[in-house]
Amino acid sequence: LMSAGPDTPPPEFSRPLPLARLGAVGEPVEIAASAAECAALARRFGLPEIAELRGAFRLRRAEAGRVVAEGRITARFTQICVVTLDPFPASLDEAFELHFVPEGEDNLDPDPERPDEMGYEGEMIDLGEALAQQLAVSLDPFPRHPALGPRGAHDRIEEAEDRIRPFAGLAALLKRQN
Repeated sequence: LMSAGPDTPPPEFSRPLPLARLGAVGEPVEIAASAAECAALARRFGLPEIAELRGAFRLRRAEAGRVVAEGRITARFTQICVVTLDPFPASLDEAFELHFVPEGEDNLDPDPERPDEMGYEGEMIDLGEALAQQLAVSLDPFPRHPALGPRGAHDRIEEAEDRIRPFAGLAALLKRQN
């Protein structure tokens, strides 16, 4: 996950939280995006719609200015099928772990087993932007309409090829001549 730089526009969904509010035990925090924030995030991620985006966090301070965030993201949105180009409803409900780290201390190690890290400056972390980025990494990059099923895409492509065979008539004519 990324952090905002000085030339980055403000996030569409921002919920700043002062670090002073956090203890070592674990602070529960819940956030939800407004309709306008959902619409702005849908534009950012190229989705037709985000109907709902919610996050529940348990936050605790860790060593060296780190904040450990264990959370759950729930979302309802519309995606476009990469096969049919039809919109379809989708949802997300999954747990995640994220570490907020002081700016410049982000670990650039691409190890997929490590929790994602998000840099912060000063004495605030932004839970809204963290949740937005969690949504972005959770989206299927090649969404397929659920009605397609496991072979559905292959079958739909074969159907389209059958309808668009420019030389089918020629093949039939050649068969009759032989």
